Amino acid sequence: MRGDGDGWAVGPDGDRRWGKHGAAGLLLRAPLPDGQPAVLLQHRAAWSHQGGTWALPGGARDSHESTVDAAVREAQEETGIDVDAVAVRTERVTAGVTGGWTYTTVVADAGIPLATTPNGESTELRWVPEVEVEAMALHAGFAASWPTLRTRVVRVLLDTANVLGSRPTGWWRDRSGATGALLGGLAAVLPRTLELPDGGFGWVTRIEAVLEGQARHAIVDDARIPVHAAAGSGDDELARLAGTIATLESEVTVVVTADRGLRQRLPHAVVTLSPSTVLGWL
Repeated sequence: MRGDGDGWAVGPDGDRRWGKHGAAGLLLRAPLPDGQPAVLLQHRAAWSHQGGTWALPGGARDSHESTVDAAVREAQEETGIDVDAVAVRTERVTAGVTGGWTYTTVVADAGIPLATTPNGESTELRWVPEVEVEAMALHAGFAASWPTLRTRVVRVLLDTANVLGSRPTGWWRDRSGATGALLGGLAAVLPRTLELPDGGFGWVTRIEAVLEGQARHAIVDDARIPVHAAAGSGDDELARLAGTIATLESEVTVVVTADRGLRQRLPHAVVTLSPSTVLGWL
């Protein structure tokens, strides 16, 4: 029933938290003109809880709703965004009481910073570059969860032959054509938020594809998919590239492959993802 979640939940500690059935908010990212990520933040109206602070659009979850539905609905009501342009990536419980109330952050992307129209719950809506978020006057709950939600720079290396060969699509009849189609499809879904195996998040603007053999003749004309043509073995080139990347605390190197032998050759700090993860983006 619409609106049956509005109201306060009282936890075992006696504290009141908004949302009888819990609450959810939408962490929506979009690329700025320079490709860097920005997030949509709401400057909360003075009359609201912790008014005057910045937080995610969101609110109480109704009894019949999933957390994703609640977050997207509340965000649309408070910001006027086009929900058809929102692609949900994952969700994360970022606050809660054992056995009771929870706040779920739904992580999503948009292709561009969407137009917004504030309602009475906001004094301002703003697309804020990620690097500037922590310097703002944040709602206490959002401030506590932000370090686990912000993205790190990710460099993705693609074992193209391994990924291509993981699906029986007839790629062997036209290896270069199938390679071009695969890489073109991946370019179309960038940039995007990537959930990392350690629970953190990365921002992917490019996928570097390593090509070998006949696949080196693939036509790839997109800055989002730079190509490395291996003179010999693609595995050798991937291992070389992964080994020459400076490991910085703020950056993550990811190699997409299911090849166990290649995985064993990679530096310890390199993160590996299965082909199914990337193919799922398509």
